[in-house]
Amino acid sequence: MLTSQFDIGGIKGLTEVEAAARLARSGYNELPSSRKRSVLTIAGEVVREPMFLLLIAGGAIYLLLGDWQEALILLGFVFVVMGITFYQERKTERALEALRDLSSPRALVIREGIQKRIPGREVVRGDSIILAEGDRVPADALVLLCVNLIVDESLLTGESVPVRKATCGRDSEMVRPGGEDLPFVYSGTLIVQGFGVAEVKATGVDSEMGKIGRALQTIESEESFLQKETAVMVRKLAIFGLLFCAVVVIVYGLTRGTWLKGFLAGITLAMALLPEELPVVLTIFLALGAWRISNKRVLTRRVPAVEMLGSAGVLCVDKTGTLTLNQMAVRKIFAHGGMRDVRGTGDNLEEDLHEIVEFAILASQTNPFDPMEKALNDLGLKALRDTEHLHGNWTLVQEYPLSKVLLAMSRVWKSPHNDHYIIASKGAPEAIADICHLDESYMRNLSGHINAMAEEGLRVIGVAKAEFSEQTLPGVQHDFTFKFLGLIGFADPVRPEVASAIHECDTAGIRVVMITGDYPVTALNIGSQIGLKAAGLITGPELDMMDDETLRHRIRDINIFARVVPEQKLRIVNALKDNGEVVAMTGDGVNDAAALKAAHIGIAMGGRGTDVARESSALVLLDDDFSSIVQAVRMGRRIFDNLRKAMAYTFAIHIPIAGMSLLPVVFNWPLVLLPVHIVFLELIIDPACSIVFEAENEEPGIMERAPRNLREPLFDKTMITFSVLQGASVLLAVFAVFIIAIHSGVGELDARTLSFTTLIISNLGLIITNRSWTRTTFATLRTNNAPFQWVIGGAVFFLGAVLYVPFLRAVFRFSILHVSDLLICFAAGVTSILWFEGFKMYNKKNRSSVKGEGSGSTVLQGR
Repeated sequence: MLTSQFDIGGIKGLTEVEAAARLARSGYNELPSSRKRSVLTIAGEVVREPMFLLLIAGGAIYLLLGDWQEALILLGFVFVVMGITFYQERKTERALEALRDLSSPRALVIREGIQKRIPGREVVRGDSIILAEGDRVPADALVLLCVNLIVDESLLTGESVPVRKATCGRDSEMVRPGGEDLPFVYSGTLIVQGFGVAEVKATGVDSEMGKIGRALQTIESEESFLQKETAVMVRKLAIFGLLFCAVVVIVYGLTRGTWLKGFLAGITLAMALLPEELPVVLTIFLALGAWRISNKRVLTRRVPAVEMLGSAGVLCVDKTGTLTLNQMAVRKIFAHGGMRDVRGTGDNLEEDLHEIVEFAILASQTNPFDPMEKALNDLGLKALRDTEHLHGNWTLVQEYPLSKVLLAMSRVWKSPHNDHYIIASKGAPEAIADICHLDESYMRNLSGHINAMAEEGLRVIGVAKAEFSEQTLPGVQHDFTFKFLGLIGFADPVRPEVASAIHECDTAGIRVVMITGDYPVTALNIGSQIGLKAAGLITGPELDMMDDETLRHRIRDINIFARVVPEQKLRIVNALKDNGEVVAMTGDGVNDAAALKAAHIGIAMGGRGTDVARESSALVLLDDDFSSIVQAVRMGRRIFDNLRKAMAYTFAIHIPIAGMSLLPVVFNWPLVLLPVHIVFLELIIDPACSIVFEAENEEPGIMERAPRNLREPLFDKTMITFSVLQGASVLLAVFAVFIIAIHSGVGELDARTLSFTTLIISNLGLIITNRSWTRTTFATLRTNNAPFQWVIGGAVFFLGAVLYVPFLRAVFRFSILHVSDLLICFAAGVTSILWFEGFKMYNKKNRSSVKGEGSGSTVLQGR
């Protein structure tokens, strides 16, 4: 049982009206967090950006040259850049804030006598909170009821040993944490065992956690592999750019004798070479990617996990609730030597089955959360409603919880009509058989019935009862004299979408490994239902007998693990990692935390998972549905594909810009690009490489290729080669137009106008052709991408403005272009990207022929 609700008795809690009023007075139950960045803060960050400083420097030089109009226009672009930067930053920040809200701790409270789960930040003073194993305590509170409640307070006290809690009256004053048998629990501490109900006494900054000033539950801003790689690339390009700028300034000054204009040419080249978009693009893609994945019902707690999703090669998943619906129903009962099917019996359950159902219910929580206990409770309410087998007036005395040593739990009850204790126990059949001390012949017979139920895919538990007359209860369950009552088999239907999701994983080269605590035959039955390929299986006991080397060898072919306890998941994860696999692991309990943290991608269950599991994970599966994991992997592949396209486009477009800034200086020709032209280009490049490519749809067949190598560089040789070829072809087209214009006798303004217009058209062509590396431009244009339409439309509009509005034309130092000139520019721009379109068609044909031979890899996307 992963989590459970306590028997809350007559506790009613606050009303919703009272809770809302207290929330309005005291504010949210949270510690002060970093404030949202204001417009001035973002503006201050922009001021420190190299591009901003270059714009200021260019404006200052124009002022020194006496060109006030050019200087004011250039400085005016500063505010345009600030506006774009502000929009991008706020969009990223809003996505992260949404994730932060989703990942905040949850709390189970009693409001108006009804248990409901709310965000931890909405807990108020006076709330009655229910505490269960694996929960983070949402606020400082006074314990009203508890059974075996043990809490890890090391976050506050530094003591690693968990402490036991006791109960006391409602009027007790809160004291500092530390020590055994105190009736207080504290915000941020962890319930490691037992259950309880507590009344909130302090929230937010008034809690012990608030006084210490520790911050909890924030999205972690750890630097990922891609961020490190991008930072290295930016530094290299920046150093390269500065060296070239120095050369340009010196060459211009020495050959033309005008040092101020030489500095202006150097600034232009610096702006052309500066890759300031790269880190911005990466940040936006990862943040918005996390937001998009959350729309697939998968919450990203650690943003770097987004880049790892496309590399996942093994998905280790729990059976119950992930592959199945986690909607248990009692299907069969074995008692008194006979097996009975109880489907559809309703209130007509046979008399000789009443006792086993009675004691199964007594061994469960009165207000159950666990699906099996809910199923037992539902059957009891129908079948035992008018009998003496339901005991609402009995008193719970003690509970012996489930442990890794004994997979059984017992509850001790006291009836008002008897002096002795009555004990009900349920758990794994072998554990119940153990505490009942069944002989070997009985166990052989029982095993046949267990296997028969398991072969039908049923989850099987055993049930036992005992009586105890002494006043002092024993320390362990084995000290009771139990009588075996029988077996209960539960059916949990497989989720209807799982089989298709498993098939999709097979196609995508992703191996699915099912891990369950059920019997091997049950696991094999479920595996066959969902289409999971199984060459065999490994059980928990077999796992314990293997050394690490043997496990690493066996695990290469095993996709099903049965009778596994949570602690063994860590060994499975480590063995897979040692074999070079990129592992995603699901988990929901306290004992799953180590495996979740060890996996490359830890995935916690949002519906039935504990807070400690959520904290140890990179992703949280909000609906506990396996198909959502597969959708997240698909989204992860799309995000990385689009990120590569954006980076390739950014790299490519800077080549012709840098070339047309450098070549006229080297050959002593009139300058083609001035700072104002670079800024115009950046106003297209910035939204294109961030917003347009981020919004692009996935490539066809994205789940038909093998997972990406986790250490595969973003800027690999293939991407750089194609980017250089794209950039060089555009540079060749633009330079050809410039040379022809110069040698045909047109003036400097005409040559610059023709070259710049060709460069803009080629830039738009690069955006269009890089939207897809498998589809042709005509096919890509038929797919919807709203940001693309805005960027293309805006670029064409403003290009027309600078060409035909006299004031802007003078600022940009352009001449008027006629229709024939525009056609020349358009033809040159389109020609510059035609080779890549031809390559895509060749690659598509080649992929089709290779796919027929069993592989879907291609030059650009087969990695």
